[in-house]
Amino acid sequence: MTTADFRKMLGQLKGKPAIYKKYIKENAPKDRSCGIARIRCRRCGRHRGHIKKYGLGLCRQCFGEIAQKIGFKQYD
Repeated sequence: MTTADFRKMLGQLKGKPAIYKKYIKENAPKDRSCGIARIRCRRCGRHRGHIKKYGLGLCRQCFGEIAQKIGFKQYD
């Protein structure tokens, strides 16, 4: 199903509230209990390259941008 078909389907279901509600309930994304997409960056929301050490909760790109501000030093 293409995106256009999906939008058309939602548009058609807007007039039928009970069926629309059931459709949204059945097709909503599930809460994740494990896996790579469970933990997200607190700053940007990425789920890859996540740094959990020291309780940072940042991805590696955000960490690189703000490391100096939070007190980390880069050694050569």
